[in-house]
Formats: sequence, C-alpha cells, structure tokens
Amino acid sequence: MRCAVFAATARGTQSAMRLKNELSADAVDIFLRNGRELELSAKRFDHLADAVAEAFRQYDALIFFMATGIAVRMIAPHLKSKLTDPAVLVADEQGRHVISLLSGHVGGGNTLTKRVAACLGAEPIITTATDVNALLAPDALAAELGLRPVPKPMIQVMNGALLEGQTLSYAIDEKMARRDIFARTLSAKGIPFACVSASDALTAKGLTVFLTDDGSLRSERLLCLVPRRLIAGMGCRRGVSRGALKNALSDACARIGQELSAVSMIASASVKKDEAGLLALAAELGIEARFFESDELQKKIDDYGLEESPFVRRQIGAGNVCEAAALCCVRQGRIALAKTKWEKATVALVWEK
Repeated sequence: MRCAVFAATARGTQSAMRLKNELSADAVDIFLRNGRELELSAKRFDHLADAVAEAFRQYDALIFFMATGIAVRMIAPHLKSKLTDPAVLVADEQGRHVISLLSGHVGGGNTLTKRVAACLGAEPIITTATDVNALLAPDALAAELGLRPVPKPMIQVMNGALLEGQTLSYAIDEKMARRDIFARTLSAKGIPFACVSASDALTAKGLTVFLTDDGSLRSERLLCLVPRRLIAGMGCRRGVSRGALKNALSDACARIGQELSAVSMIASASVKKDEAGLLALAAELGIEARFFESDELQKKIDDYGLEESPFVRRQIGAGNVCEAAALCCVRQGRIALAKTKWEKATVALVWEK
C-alpha cells in the first residue's frame, strides 16, 4: 500500500519515522509542515488541509499522528464511498494507540491498523461491529481475497444479519474462472460453501454470499463478491527471458497472497512493446499486454504523486514505469505491491477499485 503519514509535533514525527522504517514492504511518505524538522527527508506542506486533500486521492492509506478531531475535520470534505475511500488511521503522537477510522474492511484499514500497532508496540483500536464480535464480515473477506462486494447496500444487510445472529450461506459460481482457487481458500478458512449456478444463487431462500464473475446479479438476499482486476506493471532489461519475468511476477503475486492466475493484464512503457519476453509471458497467461507512451505515464505520475527515477526519465521521458503503467489500466487503483526490483525486472501490482 501507498501510505501518507502526517505528523504535527516532534514526538509525532519520531513515531512517524519509526513507522516508516518498520513498514519496509510498503511505500510510505511522511508529510511535515514547512519549517519543521528540516533535516528529515519528507514531503512538505504549508496548509495541512491542502496536503490531505491531495493525498486523499493519491494514496491507499492516510495515517495521522495527531488528535482524532483534527483528522476527522481534514478528511470530512472528501468522503465519497466505503468502496473507494482510502483507509484512514489515527495514532497518538507517542504511538500508544492506533485507531482504524475509515475504510476498515474494503479499504484494508483494520488489517493495516493491526500491522501499524505491531510495528509501534501500540494497542490497535478497531470499532467495526463484526470485528468486535469476532464475526467474519463478507466485505472483509472480499478485501482479503481481492474481490469486490456488490451491490453496496447488501453489505449492510449481510453484516446486520450477522450481528443479529443469522447465518450466511456461501456459494461459488460453478462457471467462475478461478472457482477451484477460491474453493481451496474458503475450505482453508473453514467456511462451508456450495458450487451452484447463478440461477440457483438468485433463487436461494436464505442470505447468500456468492463468489462470481458476474457482478450484475441482483437479489434482495444476495451479495456478490466479484474478482477485482489485478494489473501487473512491469519493466525489464532488454532481452530478458519469459521465464525470468514469470518468476519475478510469480514472486510478486506471492508477496500479496495471490496466485499468478489472479493477474488480469500486464502493462509497461511503449518502448517495451516489442519485448519478446513480456509478450510471451502475456501469451502464456492468456492475458492482454498494454503499453503506454511517456506522456500517459507522466499523467499518472502527477495524479498519484509517484516517485520518479531520474535515470528512467532520461531513458524514456517518464520517471516511473511499473506503477504508472499499471495505474493507466484502471479508472481508480490501489497499489497492492509498490515497485519492487528483481535481478532483471521490476514489478508493481495494482488492484482496480
């Protein structure tokens, strides 16, 4: 995840720096007011409200080392939907407590809160009713598995039923492309399920959580969990083999708990459009490979505030390939794996929101 960390005091800054060092697997940027802690490497702002407004659309998570009231006032004008808003966490300046404030399930806020608390030796504060009652919420499961819950109103219906003591049935579409993989996952979690047709799911008498590729299904008793697209942004040395690229991509997927079959598309810069290894890998996986010009990449770099490499910029005209190319493929994206280097390739993974 890309995390924007805001600190307002010297102690808060120290806690933020400690967190950045611990969250080494994530892309973490620290934001400080101009004139404070000038010796530190951080992004600077004059007005917190302006910095938060920009970060809210650029980052997957915002973490505030300051009073909860300040954080609430900063994010309030930008709230849109639990399906697309970033996760928001609040921690006290000494890192004793970490609160999951927004997008706990779909946005991954609750999971991130536990990770941040573990890094800081803090107490995680999670108030989501299903979590407090040790119940598995379907939207939390969806986030973990790379699925999108639809329609949105049914999330509340399902979670409300759980809290009232009702039992939810789980089913997998017998025509789902990755049915066997999701079946193994549910079995490993001890979740009973049946493989059924879409028509059977639509006519089920009880509340049903249905894993399916068809997000258009609607019933007053049905919540669909539909696979999100996972885009692999890739860069590589000239002439690298398909096998080396496949190994890098497989490892990248494993780092976020996904299998290679979860990847929906490969994206890169237009200078790689004739790269035999990339084209061969896409063909083997049966997915599309898309290539973007430097101006298209630069737009995503600017929109998301992505880190750039001066060397790469000199070579192709834009300083970020992996993350920017992947983000070019989706209307809104969440970075699951920031740009990661292998011997002859770099990979970034982006979930479509």
